[in-house]
Amino acid sequence: MRALYIGRFQPYHRGHHEILKQISSEVDEVVICIGSAQISHELNDPFTAGERYLMISKSLRDEGIFNFYTVPVLDVNRNAVWVSHIESLIPPVDVVFAHNPLTKRLFEERSYKVRVPLLFDRTKYSGSEIRRRILNDEDWQSLVPEAVVDVIIEINGVRRMKDLERSDME
Repeated sequence: MRALYIGRFQPYHRGHHEILKQISSEVDEVVICIGSAQISHELNDPFTAGERYLMISKSLRDEGIFNFYTVPVLDVNRNAVWVSHIESLIPPVDVVFAHNPLTKRLFEERSYKVRVPLLFDRTKYSGSEIRRRILNDEDWQSLVPEAVVDVIIEINGVRRMKDLERSDME
């Protein structure tokens, strides 16, 4: 069985990681779509698709998980064709794991079996909370796998986010 899991992963965190560990143990293969792949260097989307790919793949491999494919997906900004767009980029899947109500609805309308994964402390494990902590010099490292810490340090991601936060009035 092949499953699909979609996220922006800005950044990939322990909540995503726990869900993917669970999914990968239940299926033969997981297709991971990196959503909004064209967006980077913005406060809400600071990391490139390639950087997010590294965060995901290194974190999963560190856990001994290898039954996944990662596919970047550009936004099409038309919900009516979004699932078709995803289908054009990935192999066929048997089940879609989605918590987002719109994603769930769009795939169900195309007759996909959709399962809602368990969330892991969503208030703590969220991209917006991690980005907030990075900008405020608070502990963010404990919220992401060690591989993500390494990638963010390698790309100087904290400095990038601090630069993005500045205005030209400073």
